[in-house]
Amino acid sequence: MVFDLESTGLNITEDRIIELSYVKVYPNGQEETKTYRINPEREIPQQAINVHGITNDDVKDKPTFKELAHDIARVFEGCDIAGFNSNHFDIPLLAQEMSKAGVGFDPSQHKFIDVQTIYHKREKRDLEAACLFYCGHPMENHHSAADDAKTTLEVLKAQLDHYANDEEPLKNDVDYLSQYSTHNRNVDLAGRIIYNENMQPVFNFGKHKGKTVEDVFTKLDFGYYDWMMKSDFAENTKQVITKLYIQYKKK
Repeated sequence: MVFDLESTGLNITEDRIIELSYVKVYPNGQEETKTYRINPEREIPQQAINVHGITNDDVKDKPTFKELAHDIARVFEGCDIAGFNSNHFDIPLLAQEMSKAGVGFDPSQHKFIDVQTIYHKREKRDLEAACLFYCGHPMENHHSAADDAKTTLEVLKAQLDHYANDEEPLKNDVDYLSQYSTHNRNVDLAGRIIYNENMQPVFNFGKHKGKTVEDVFTKLDFGYYDWMMKSDFAENTKQVITKLYIQYKKK
């Protein structure tokens, strides 16, 4: 599945989804597309409207994310998920919205392919330039979630063809693409916690960056877990550190 979001802004813990579009590709090649317009239950800032063109009037009578959450969860169930910059924004924001709606979304049940990461590793441009470079035509209706999702799928297919005969071929394999399109070995979706070379969870931010979570929680800073739980971190990050905290306390 390839998907794209439009939102009220770029803050994963505070902003809300206002549009979600997907292209679901079945094993037989059949494609299913759908777009949800969503009432974010808050004003859309003009700065965001200038980017995607979705106004407050466009969504005022649409269902809320909570009302759609179970349907969206069923759509994503069992799918490998691709997007453009999705590992850093779309997936964490989706997980945050699911958590707010009280609907489970377990990242460990999915493989993620970030087309932007593949592109940046190879060419270092944005989606519009990727479309022109790989597909040979300019992108239309940039920042429409439906067109972004369709273009992302088109770019991914073109990337597979373009690098098929390279010294390091780009393989048409979900496991390979998921690993290749990941910059860090994230433990949580937002990349606040990552695995080090010894596959130990370490902090990837702040004063304890590079230190193992186990050492910080059990030796160096006993109050750090409580501080994180009270701070403005994504729900998925809090779920991950809680699981680790319980695991280390049992030792």
